[in-house]
Amino acid sequence: MPPAERQLFLEQIGLKETGLSRLICAAYQLLGLATFFTTGENESRAWTVHAGSTAAQAAGTIHSDFERGFIRAETVHFDEFRRIGSWKAARDQGSLRSEGRDYLVVDGDIMLFRFNV
Repeated sequence: MPPAERQLFLEQIGLKETGLSRLICAAYQLLGLATFFTTGENESRAWTVHAGSTAAQAAGTIHSDFERGFIRAETVHFDEFRRIGSWKAARDQGSLRSEGRDYLVVDGDIMLFRFNV
């Protein structure tokens, strides 16, 4: 079913999201998982961590050197980023936060890790 028709169909039967989407969200919650994102010029990627993971542990999910040399994580939540539209705008409007190694990752954070190895 084409995406436009799919959304219309869901609305007609009184649902906001597909059964698969609901299953994935329930599984993540049951397993105690959270998702954070990294983004660059060429790609954006979602990463899965245990809920309650620190920024340094999240960096280690990408590569152990990131955790070992962790300096800070520049962070903005996805909802805020979508509203604002870009890293530059987030920085200019003060929505981009600089978080330390003990920051607890929130589901939906977009993070840029600063590290030195």
